[in-house]
Amino acid sequence: MDVAHSTYYETPTARLDDAALREAIIAICNEFAAYGWRRVRAALRQQGMVANRKRIRRLMRAYGLQPNIRPH
Repeated sequence: MDVAHSTYYETPTARLDDAALREAIIAICNEFAAYGWRRVRAALRQQGMVANRKRIRRLMRAYGLQPNIRPH
């Protein structure tokens, strides 16, 4: 098969800037205070925003967006 790698593999998506990602995370955390990074990541994916889990955790920690812990 004479297929070039560039045509076979999916092209990488454009990287989101931290400001846009931060605003989306803040909006999700304001609506759902108990969401941790996993649920925030899933909500971002539903909106079409793909970001690394480490990046989401770093931004949430930096801006104090840790989830409210529910009592057992």
